[in-house]
Amino acid sequence: MMEHIHDMIIIGGGPGGYTAALYAARAGMDAVVLEMLSAGGQMALTQQIENYPGIDLIDGFELGEKMKQIAEGFGAKTEYAEVYSTDLTAYPKIVNTSEGTFYAQTVVIATGANPRELGLNGEASLVGRGVSYCASCDGMFFRGKTVCVVGGGNTAAAEAVTLSRIAEKVYLIHRRDELRATKIYHDQLEKLENVEFCWNSEIDDFIVDGKVKGVKLKNTKTGEICELPCDGVFISIGRKPASEVFASQVETDEGGYIIADESTRTNIRGVYAVGDVRTKALRQVVTACSDGATCVHYAEEYLAEK
Repeated sequence: MMEHIHDMIIIGGGPGGYTAALYAARAGMDAVVLEMLSAGGQMALTQQIENYPGIDLIDGFELGEKMKQIAEGFGAKTEYAEVYSTDLTAYPKIVNTSEGTFYAQTVVIATGANPRELGLNGEASLVGRGVSYCASCDGMFFRGKTVCVVGGGNTAAAEAVTLSRIAEKVYLIHRRDELRATKIYHDQLEKLENVEFCWNSEIDDFIVDGKVKGVKLKNTKTGEICELPCDGVFISIGRKPASEVFASQVETDEGGYIIADESTRTNIRGVYAVGDVRTKALRQVVTACSDGATCVHYAEEYLAEK
């Protein structure tokens, strides 16, 4: 006998996932969120969120819990499970997890993307204590202070420009002698008086006294190490979309992001990608929520057709 078939399975309990759960539940759909750890996703790691409309200041973990509670209040369910494999072209769609197999007519992929880390000892423990991966999220905590940005691509350059408006001094650390970012960024950065380039350099270690007090820079050509005092380090060396489980079925771009436009629809009917895991221009809490609401609209259309 076939197990229970949900109207919608949502894989990932971040802001995009729980917004989808909320809208699906309010539309009378039988929706379940499969979350591996806790509500909020990457948002839960942010100590203070101050750019979410209608809320002055809130802890990311608290906001994630509120989203979960509200969605469940309308009837959505949560199962804590790790997804091992899926068959998204089957009917019903199949999701195999650590807690058994789930079936649904539609699937929303809301697994997010994780920042690439430098891989230094103690890096994870310094998140929120001077190490960050998002200038628009945490930059305001370093107003009038000295910060470092690590990276050489467009994202790192954009982070440095953003921080130049907030911090007193910005060091842009890159392991080569020129940026990979497009020339317009390079020209813009060179005109900013409070931005200084650290070429042919990489961070060898953090200087810590309760929180970040500086970094040890290693010259990639000579091996020489010097100390650079700073209050914060913004690491911008790329992100890793959590799309591996689905990559053999849904179309992805060269970076591994699931190809889905503003409709959130993927190449497989009844499968949607929302939030940071999909191709998009801006990855923020508010844009993930927008995706979550949008995908339910198209899922309703799909279910009505069936």
